[in-house]
Amino acid sequence: MRTIQVVNVRWYNATAWYGVTLARCLQDAGHDTLVVGLPGTPPLLRAQEMGLETVALPMNTFSPSNLVKLWLGMDELVKNFHPSVVNCHRGEAFILWALLKKKYGFSLVRTRGDRRLPKNDPINRWLHCRAADAVIATNSLMAGYFSEAFHVPDHRLHTILGGVDTLRFCPDMQARKDTRRYYGFRDNDIVMGLLGRMDEVKGIRETIQALSAVRRRNADAKKLKFLIIGFDSEYTSENVARWCEENGLGVLGENVIVTGKVKQPERVINALDFGILSSLGSEAIARAALEIMAAGIPLISSTTGVMPDLIPTEYCFAPGDIDGMATQMAKMLDSEQRSILADVCRKTIKDKKLSLKDFLEQTLNVYRGIL
Repeated sequence: MRTIQVVNVRWYNATAWYGVTLARCLQDAGHDTLVVGLPGTPPLLRAQEMGLETVALPMNTFSPSNLVKLWLGMDELVKNFHPSVVNCHRGEAFILWALLKKKYGFSLVRTRGDRRLPKNDPINRWLHCRAADAVIATNSLMAGYFSEAFHVPDHRLHTILGGVDTLRFCPDMQARKDTRRYYGFRDNDIVMGLLGRMDEVKGIRETIQALSAVRRRNADAKKLKFLIIGFDSEYTSENVARWCEENGLGVLGENVIVTGKVKQPERVINALDFGILSSLGSEAIARAALEIMAAGIPLISSTTGVMPDLIPTEYCFAPGDIDGMATQMAKMLDSEQRSILADVCRKTIKDKKLSLKDFLEQTLNVYRGIL
């Protein structure tokens, strides 16, 4: 099968990760694959690092002259590559791919991994209900919207949550011992970890506020430490240090640690006693959640995006709910509760078929169905 994965994203976010990872899985399985994206952007650079063939096109342009250039480039690409399937992971230029489909006859797929619901207008309804041969949603919330608002036929609508490399992200006791020693954690410390970029949407400040609250309420919470597996982005370590001091958690490095960039996040994840995903929004695709769960680490979470598809409601809290978050943290002080939730997370990865192999097979099933 010959596929084009259109990943015209300006940064390497979850949408880009989903598309590039799918391209790599397809190529590893012997399918000819191209990744098309914006010139010089991280998704194309990451794809190239993985050994994938890439093509750069100005797909997010609104300039009339650039649109002509874009159309000619897309036409030349399709004419030379002869794709069986074009899978668009972003909406920009989707209408141009739909027009090219009429000319060349390839099958067209729209994968929606954005937290924003698409506008319910005639053009979008035509694109998703008629032009696209299949629509893939990365969570049940988006799938429900396409079904109820757009009336996308059931046989064209699919939900694929993504996948995680279960050979890389797996329990590793030696990594746990080494990493806890490296960051200075004691044997009786309970380490809570958040994996992700240090942006406002990730809820890091709110997590620190909840940590402070649970430590005031529960004497056992004095041994609860917070490890932020991330690096400076919208917020910096200086912001985190100030929030720690404002909330009575001492200086940065005492009860809250920021790792900075790490080459092997799977090793750091293994140091955790439980993970937390405290996002205020986003998480239409939850890469961090899948990696934590695949490592056998229990995970508590806000109810944003795809998370209700992954974590039972009794281990969730509303986005930004400090009190609800503190309640879940207190629950995780109990080793038996952590063990129960760890089993739930492992079972979810298995039963919902969230390995990379499953991710590939589910997507291929969609492609085969429309071919």
